[in-house]
Parts: sequence; C-alpha cells; structure tokens
Amino acid sequence: MSDVIKSYLAEIEKELKTGRATEHTYRPALKRLIESLDGRISATNEPKRVECGAPDFALRRDALSIGYVETKDLGKSLDEAEDSEQLERYKKSLPNLILTDYLEFRWFVDGQPRSSARLGRMGKGGKILPDREGMAQTRQLLQLFLDGQPEPITKPRELSERAAKLAHIIRDTIIEAFQKEKASSDLRDLREAFAEVLIPDLNRPEKLAEFADMYAQTIVYGLFAARCNHRGPGPFQRLGAAREIPKTNPFLKKLFESITGSSLDEEPYVDFVDDLVAILANTDMEKVLENFGKRTRQEDPIVHFYETFLAAYDPKTRERRGVYYTPEPVVQYIVKSVHHILKTRFGLEGGLAHTSDTAAYDYETIKLDENGKPDRSKLPEGHREEKPKVLILDPACGTGTFLYAVTDFIRAEYMKQCNAGLWSAYVRDHLLPRLFGFELLMAPYAMAHFKLGMLLAGYDLPKEQQKQWQYDFEADERLGIYLTNTLDEAPSEWQKLFGAYRILSEEANAASRVKRDLPIMVVLGNPPYSGHSANSSWEMVGKKKKLNFIGQLLQDYYFVD
Repeated sequence: MSDVIKSYLAEIEKELKTGRATEHTYRPALKRLIESLDGRISATNEPKRVECGAPDFALRRDALSIGYVETKDLGKSLDEAEDSEQLERYKKSLPNLILTDYLEFRWFVDGQPRSSARLGRMGKGGKILPDREGMAQTRQLLQLFLDGQPEPITKPRELSERAAKLAHIIRDTIIEAFQKEKASSDLRDLREAFAEVLIPDLNRPEKLAEFADMYAQTIVYGLFAARCNHRGPGPFQRLGAAREIPKTNPFLKKLFESITGSSLDEEPYVDFVDDLVAILANTDMEKVLENFGKRTRQEDPIVHFYETFLAAYDPKTRERRGVYYTPEPVVQYIVKSVHHILKTRFGLEGGLAHTSDTAAYDYETIKLDENGKPDRSKLPEGHREEKPKVLILDPACGTGTFLYAVTDFIRAEYMKQCNAGLWSAYVRDHLLPRLFGFELLMAPYAMAHFKLGMLLAGYDLPKEQQKQWQYDFEADERLGIYLTNTLDEAPSEWQKLFGAYRILSEEANAASRVKRDLPIMVVLGNPPYSGHSANSSWEMVGKKKKLNFIGQLLQDYYFVD
C-alpha cells in the first residue's frame, strides 16, 4: 500500500513541476490509485456528467455503487469547497463521498464528516513534502471508504429516505444540464411532450424544476414498481426493468421503456439511477411490504413510503400540492356513507357494487324543452348508449386511498354473498369499467396503480385465499387511473404525439373521454389541502388577461340560478 501511495505522490509531483497542471491533470493519477486498491473497482470520470453537476468520480465494484469523489485543484481551499452549495447538495444526496485536493482527503458518510487525512503538503519548486503518519491515515481512510457494504433495507421509511436523496440529485443534475444547454434531445423532447398534453408552459424557464421533479419521480417510482414485481431470474437490473412494471399501468410501462433504455447511459445522471437500482436490488421487499393491507394497522406501507419520500425529497412540493394522507377511519366512513346513500336515497340495492346500466346521452345534440332542460324524447338516432349507472371518480386520487377502500369494501361485500370463482368476471365486467381516478403528480399516480394492482392480486389476503380471489389482468386491460389535471378542460381530442411519447397523448385522450363522455354519479375523495391552488385561473392573450377554463368554472360557481 505504501508503494502505491508513493507512486501516486511521485505522479502528482511530476505534473506539479511542469507549472502547467490543472485540477484535471491529476485525475488519471487518482484514478490509478483508487483502482490499484481493489482490482474489482472502476473509477469513472465522465466530463459530460461532471459538467452537468455530477461528482468527478463515480466508483463501482462489480457494477454496484461504492461511492463518489469530488476533486479540487492543488492549493484550493477545501474549507471553502466544503461550504459550497455544490458540496452541500452532494452531501445531502450521496451516502459515501470524498472531497480531495489530491493531497488531503475528507470523507463524508450520509452527509456527516467521518474522518480526514493528509498525504503531505506542497513545498517550494513543485516539491511534495510527504507526511508519513498522514500516509498511514490516508491508507486507512481510503480502505474504509472503499470497503463499505450497504446493509439490506427492510423498512419503508429507510427505503423512501434513500430514494429521496437520489431523486434529489437526479433532479438537480437535470436542471443543471438544461441551464448549461447540455440536456439531451430525449430530455428536451419529453419536456415538450409533457407541456403539450399535461402541464401547459412546462417548457418555460420558471417551470424547469417542475419538469425535473416529474422526471426524477418517474424514475424512482417506475423502478420501485418494477422491483416489487421482480421475480427473477437473476438480480434486479435497470435494463429490462420496464418489462417488470405491472401491466395495470401501461402508461408508466411504455414511458419507462423510452427513458431507461440504452440511451440513458449517455445521460449525466445515469450513475445515480444505477445507485437507485442497486439500493432496490438490496432491499428485502417482502419485509418492506409485509404490512400491506393489514386490518390491524392504520398506516399503509405504500402510502407511508410515498409520504416519507416526499417529505424528505421536497416538503415544499408537498405543501404546495396539498399532499396529506387521509386517516383510514375518515376514508372508511365516507365510503360506507356513500354506499348507504346509494341504497337508501337512490334505491340502488347494490350500493357501490350496483351493476345495472343506465342510458348516457350526448347532450350537445339534444334540443332543450320549455324549461331549458334536455328533451330526451328528441334524441337523434344513434346518440344513446348504455353506461353503468354507478360510475365512481376520485378527482384528486393521490395514492389511491379512496379507490382502494371502495374496491376493498366491494370485495368484502362480494365475499359474503358470492363464490370466489365468480369474482374475476365481476371485476372485469362490473368493477374496472366503473372505477376512475385523476392525479397530476407522477409519484402518487404510480403508487395508486401499484396499490390497487396489489389489492386485486390478493396480496392483502391470507395466503390460502390469495389464489382464489386473485384477478389476472388481460394484456389490454388497465386500471382507470389517469395522469391528468382534473381542472383542465377536456377537448374532443388531444393532438396526437408520435414516436416514443405517443403514450402521453393516449393517456390524455383517455382521461378526456372520462371527463367529457361518462355520466359520473359518485364523486368522492379528499381534495388537496392547499391554501392556494397551483392552477392559474387566467392566461395572457396578447397583452390582456383572459379567464381560462378554471377561471370560468370559478365564475360560474358564483351563480346559483
């Protein structure tokens, strides 16, 4: 070890004496030093990634992340570097990090200083004055830094906090890539596509952080859903993860295919994505999810995972979007109350489980009677269609807490009266066509799909009942939960996007059909608890303010008659 360090110091001194050395000049020597300590370690220095805000070196052993190294030029103050915004960001997000000026090494674990050591000091004429005691300390520091092995994760809180840290640095790296005009064409195209069909003006400079948030959360929750569904063979890996996202969410599945393929290898944040994959691969998912659906527990581990993630990732987003978990007793009370009202006030014997149809009309083609009401007797031929009478929508579904409770309640009622062999047919013909949810944020949207998919797969039931009550989705079936802004107007058809992001316009058109065409009877849920909506009620047309769809809704709300 001492010979390796002596060789390293000799290389540094040789470059220093030229008088032309920069911070980058010494990196090959540092790379050789690190890789000589363990033959299985690779230290990657990718200039493009560094330029977009990633640390100078990413270290991996057998494809698993070991840590990161941030370098500063010889003679630069590490005290100033340690207090910089850049290093604060790294310390917050990266659990194993070294800051060095090639002679002094400062090691941080989970953002806290662990130890430091110095190989020597700069002398006159480009000489390096070695420190024998410091060399021994540096040897020990580097060995401990490289030997760290992550403990398996077994709790939702631990997993969500680790994932939040990586999501944070993925987001920041994307922001920096755009600001330095280094963003890939894939990133730019995806941002334009989201702006076109989901969040207007997302391509404006002030909305960059919002796009980066959506992208980082898509990565995190797509990988989470894929990992939960992973059954082997072999360890969980990034390539191929899209195939393991449940088919109940075709939007996320197809979107994920387009953003995590081989082209991701060229993105500046790929190392952090691979770190997340390694964390998920090292997670005991059975223990993380063991309390899923337990009746004796009020905290759902999936919701707990999401809320902890958002609180650690960006509490301001949680406050701005009003993301708060509705307590289970409140959810149960609302669901049972709706069921009771449907039976007693509306005379629907099945309540939430009612299966009969009613006629739905295209009201735009109907003439009005003398009272200004649609005259159904004058309905043109071909404009009558049978729809389920009890259509249910949660317009701000979050992680699907209410839709989960509705589904769970209906299944419990069904189990009292019917044979398990009929359940699959009921789900296909009378449950999935009646259940809808809208959500604007990617993370809860993904969690809602995941939760309901788990419920319908019987994961919350005792093992002896799971197979009996398990519903297997057909290839073309999906849950009726859509990524959309509930307060956006529903056009007759969104402009169709082409290529990899066509799925975005398909999702938007599906949500619009629910808003525009379905006679929703039951609207339930818990609207976001935000004092001020993030949705604007007006837009600029030329130099004048004009009410948009939301603004007009608010104006109409003021008039009763």
